[in-house]
Amino acid sequence: MPSKNVRKNGERGVMRKKSLLLSAFIVGVGIANLSVAVENAKEPVGRTVVFNKAKGNCLACHAIPNDPKAESPGNIGPPFIMMKERFPDRNKLRAQIWDATVANPRTSMPPFGKHQILTEQEVDQVVEYIRGL
Repeated sequence: MPSKNVRKNGERGVMRKKSLLLSAFIVGVGIANLSVAVENAKEPVGRTVVFNKAKGNCLACHAIPNDPKAESPGNIGPPFIMMKERFPDRNKLRAQIWDATVANPRTSMPPFGKHQILTEQEVDQVVEYIRGL
C-alpha cells in the first residue's frame, strides 16, 4: 500500500491535470466568444436594420449584390449598387428613405421615417450602410 505522501502527490497531479484541462476549456470558450464578437463588430452599421423584417426589410424589394449575406432579395425596387454615385448628396438619400412619396407620390416604398417604422437613428444607420455599398 502506498504511503500517504505518495497518494497525496498522486491526487495533486490529478487535480493539476483537471485544473489545466478546465483552464484550457475556459480559454477555448473565451476565444470562440471573442471570434464571434470580432465578427459581429465587423458588421457594417445599418445592416441589422436593413435585413430586419420587422424594421427596414429592404431585402423584400431591393437586391444588395455587394453583400454576400443579402439572400433572397426582391426586385420591386432598384438594386443597391453604386449608391454614392447615385446619391452623392447623403441628405437626398436620407429624404428618400424618410419619405419616398415626396419624390414619387405613387411609389410602393413605405415612408419609413414619416410613419415611424424607423427611428431617426435607424434611418441614419440605413443611409450609412446603403452608401457604403
